[in-house]
Amino acid sequence: MTKDLKDETGKRIHPYVPELCEQLRKGEVDRREFLRTACLLGVSAGAAYGMAGRVLGEESGLRSARAEEPKQGGTLKVGMQVQEMTDPSTFAWTEPSNQVRHTVEYLTRTGSDNITRPYLAESWEASDDLKTWTFKLRQGVKWSNGDDFNADDVVFNIERWLDPDTGSSNIGLFSNMVEEVDTGKKDDQGNPVMSKRMIGGAVEKVDDHTVRLNLNAPDLSIPENLYNYPTAIVHRRFSEEGGDFSKNPVGTGPYELAEFRVGEVCKLKRRGEYWGDRTFLDEIHYVDLGEDRSAWLAALASKQVDMVWRFDVNQLEVAERIPGVVVNTAITAQTGVARMHVDKAPFDNKMLRQAVQACVDHEAILQIAYRGKGAPGEDHHVAPIHPEYAELPKLKQDHERAKQLLKEAGHEGGITLKIDVGNTSGTWELDAMQAFKQQCAPAGINIELNVMPSSQYWDIWTKTPFGFTSWTHRPLGVMVLNLGYRSGVPWNESNYANPEFDKILDEATATLDVDARRKLMAKAQKMLQDDAVIIQPLWRAEFTATAEKVKGYQIHPTVYHQFQKVWLA
Repeated sequence: MTKDLKDETGKRIHPYVPELCEQLRKGEVDRREFLRTACLLGVSAGAAYGMAGRVLGEESGLRSARAEEPKQGGTLKVGMQVQEMTDPSTFAWTEPSNQVRHTVEYLTRTGSDNITRPYLAESWEASDDLKTWTFKLRQGVKWSNGDDFNADDVVFNIERWLDPDTGSSNIGLFSNMVEEVDTGKKDDQGNPVMSKRMIGGAVEKVDDHTVRLNLNAPDLSIPENLYNYPTAIVHRRFSEEGGDFSKNPVGTGPYELAEFRVGEVCKLKRRGEYWGDRTFLDEIHYVDLGEDRSAWLAALASKQVDMVWRFDVNQLEVAERIPGVVVNTAITAQTGVARMHVDKAPFDNKMLRQAVQACVDHEAILQIAYRGKGAPGEDHHVAPIHPEYAELPKLKQDHERAKQLLKEAGHEGGITLKIDVGNTSGTWELDAMQAFKQQCAPAGINIELNVMPSSQYWDIWTKTPFGFTSWTHRPLGVMVLNLGYRSGVPWNESNYANPEFDKILDEATATLDVDARRKLMAKAQKMLQDDAVIIQPLWRAEFTATAEKVKGYQIHPTVYHQFQKVWLA
């Protein structure tokens, strides 16, 4: 492949793009995967759609005509829990990221179509080996305090994300920019305590509006990683000025924080000046309706709010019957995992974990807990909608095998295991674990369910020996595995540490060709299955509901709020 390809504007095209076009022509990748990968490699969305249209002999997939002319003004009231929003880099929930999403912004933006596009970065370019990523930043962007947005802001944020003292989960996503170092401390067994920190020169200011990332290994997912919810770009003096966004809400977005009380309300008001396209809403109000989601739809029906962030599957029929309400559905990689601390007794015994796994009928739990609205899980956390998903032989429930494994694990007389359940994303979590409990009983495994308030569960979700944790959608399987299963990263809630798995994940993260990456992911998926790190009952659809007057809204698979083009009729 030649290395000096240019588009019609003279911009360099990554040398893999022609090969990607040929794969689309042959049917080796579908349109969605073509668009996603081309945009990742720096091709603009419009150009990528145009390429796809030419290859497939179709018209461009971009259509912007509206049936109605948007109206300016009005306040959108959204029912959602209003949570603490101190430091965007340490957010663990989607809700606070929605609260700040229109005040602080991201370098990239992944739309409801799962395609990643420029945002605060107007463009990017990857080196042929995917180890160097150069981002051109938008000029003319102003912070709400009047400062110019520039490369110093970006360098500050990335250095802070990758500082272990910050405690950001982003250190797992950007694993190819960090190294493991000895802290000089010892654990209870006298072993060195290791930590991850940024390698020297990993982020480089080229000029005031250009930033370069220098990786120690190839990574295809950098642009998508930059729209993970804890990667919002805060002002370069964020730490100096208190490190609490709710008290000093300086942002580049179209709205500013007008009023905020945890557990009550978060009000955003449109700024007078904004660098981007005009927005239509005057204000956005997040109204806390409590943890009882059965009240959320009632608030929508009574017009207390104009939309609810999400609702449970067991409320679907109710939502569909409310006059003047539109139900929005997204196919997602949202899930929940019953994960064990694999380094602590009794879960450090793999045969015990495999015995628990052998008890599970994933399809049955999907039907019981989520009315079949999704797909059965496969105990490896890579979803069928992920482009690199590899189909493996289906897991089968086998109580006799479970009994034999339990005997070999030294628990022939049975065992009682307690699992913490927080219902952090709905009562389907408890429904799933009740079904799980029933499925384990015939093998002599007694599951005790410890149901907790969601806020309490999030305080202990990485600490509990056995817990059921809701995980949100990510557009790539490698993103999930880097966040949750790579050795030593903050969100590795199972404490799984397998150098062979890490090596395979490194290779998959570095592989552009989706078929080649799928073969590597098959190995990683099988390794997680065989090690029985998690019980993953299901993949689930997501549901939101809006009043008919809410126009221009599209549900995002991560249930991120993108209200820039939303308006009220």
